[in-house]
Amino acid sequence: MDETKETQPQKPQHLFKRFVRYYRPHKKLFALDMLASLLISLIGMVYPIITNRMLNDLIPNKLYTAIIIAGLTVLGLYIVRMLLRYFVQYWGHMIGVGMQEQMRSDLFAHLQKLPFSFYDDHETGKIMSRITSDLFDVSELAHHGPENLFISGIMIIGSFIYLSTIDIILTLIIFTVAPLLAVVAGICRKKMRDAFAERRKTTAMINASIESSVTGIRVTKAYTNSEKEQEKFEKSNSLFREACRKSYKAMARFHSSTSFITDAFNVVILIAGGLFLYAGRINFGDYSTFIVSVNLFISPITTLIQFMEQYQNGVTGFSRFLEIMDVEPEKDAPDAVTIERAEGNIDIDHVTFSYGAGNVLDDVTLHVAKGRKLALVGPSGGGKTTLCHLIPAFYPLTEGSITIDGHDIRTLSKESLRRNIGIVQQDVFLFGGSIRDNIMYGRLDATEEEMIEAAKRANIHDYVMTLEDGYDSEIGERGVKLSGGQKQRLSIARVFLKNPAILILDEATSALDNTTEILIQQSLDELCKGRTTIVVAHRLSTIRNADEIAVIAGGSVIEQGTHDELMRKDGGVYKKLYSLQFREGDNTYFSDEDFEFGKRGTRNEA
Repeated sequence: MDETKETQPQKPQHLFKRFVRYYRPHKKLFALDMLASLLISLIGMVYPIITNRMLNDLIPNKLYTAIIIAGLTVLGLYIVRMLLRYFVQYWGHMIGVGMQEQMRSDLFAHLQKLPFSFYDDHETGKIMSRITSDLFDVSELAHHGPENLFISGIMIIGSFIYLSTIDIILTLIIFTVAPLLAVVAGICRKKMRDAFAERRKTTAMINASIESSVTGIRVTKAYTNSEKEQEKFEKSNSLFREACRKSYKAMARFHSSTSFITDAFNVVILIAGGLFLYAGRINFGDYSTFIVSVNLFISPITTLIQFMEQYQNGVTGFSRFLEIMDVEPEKDAPDAVTIERAEGNIDIDHVTFSYGAGNVLDDVTLHVAKGRKLALVGPSGGGKTTLCHLIPAFYPLTEGSITIDGHDIRTLSKESLRRNIGIVQQDVFLFGGSIRDNIMYGRLDATEEEMIEAAKRANIHDYVMTLEDGYDSEIGERGVKLSGGQKQRLSIARVFLKNPAILILDEATSALDNTTEILIQQSLDELCKGRTTIVVAHRLSTIRNADEIAVIAGGSVIEQGTHDELMRKDGGVYKKLYSLQFREGDNTYFSDEDFEFGKRGTRNEA
């Protein structure tokens, strides 16, 4: 699922049920908020009632003391309303913030459980947009929604009842405009909803563009491609501007149309009330009260109109929140087995796998005994890394099985399976923070002594000791303050601390220079001792001592054996590649072109 493949819109009642669930932890505070809103509404109706009393009774009868008492009573009630509004504004917003916090926690926890395939299809910036800006609008809706609806509803009903006591016919004439307002609002609302949803998508695109450009700023500067990045950003920015134009056009149409109808209320009361006064049906005091009191009706209508924009923002944000929440997370089998410490025997039996279009692996069968090392070689895209991702169950198998110590990995809990597997990749990911934080990520409950021992075994301890802050030294975003070799050693120390039974080295040294690779290789050799190891490598000299080597191409194992066995195989692909690589220098990697040469025995010359 990506931004162009949204899930089907959920029914309003379903959205409502899921939204209301987040009010439950705050139900007491929410009840107080609604009570305060009710009192605010009732106090708002006091002024026209007292106005009518003054015009029809107190002033004509010159009851000056009563006039002063009535005025002071209104002032006292307004002070109470001020305090109530403070409560609603502060604690009402805190209810929204609390709900936002819970939604964000739920979403982040859910993201941790989603499969690799979800992140293959979703950009980080777009996910961040849903966690931040979308949920902010949801929290605003959570606070203002019930409050606005409740206060406005009470004001409309209350004003109708009160005005009916003065003159029911005049009241009904005024309120006949309300259905027209509802029709216009309903017509405009759908266009607003679609426009706001489109604006959400373009906002996410901008966030993704910024996240990508900022993360890759060093590459941009190195290749002097700032104009290209600006061009990509401006494209997203233009789409956002157009989406905003559509949303504001829909909003302007909504507000102008509904505002005209609310203005018509004043015209209706002016004409109808004037005619009723002329005919002697009502007196001047009642007419004045109607003019004042009609605002009790117009004001909540205006509030509801203004609230519609916020409603569309909030509902759109909550729908996008649910789109991710409804993505199926990784799940263990119902009777999943937990393994504490694996022995390390791996059996890959007739495994076929596809990401969607065409098989990446096709009927692959391999066996790695406990403590042994299997090396995988072959061209890029041949399926080596995919096979490494299937062993920790990052993707579900299409066909076949993979077993660890006789347990099908599908029957194991994913947590216990992955706890027994350590991975060192070419592209090392380090978290922003200190060296200590990144090493301890291997095992969060490790002691200081265990962490330092892991660093020593990874040959990074001596370097750390040269730093002013030692293990508390900050490494910057993704470890930008470290060299490639230092990053790799840090990741190796992390795996040492984890101490897994199974180790996967996915081209762990291919991005390093020759001298650094030799130093890192010593750390990796130390790491491999006593562990079942699967190594993906392009430099054949690093895997010649592997217990078994498998040549993988086109998703299939085309050759398999030890280094000596494969070198004795006349016309073998591995033998040709190895001979070619050492003829051109022990420190070279074989390329995809070299691999084709290994299969054909000849090069295509330009």
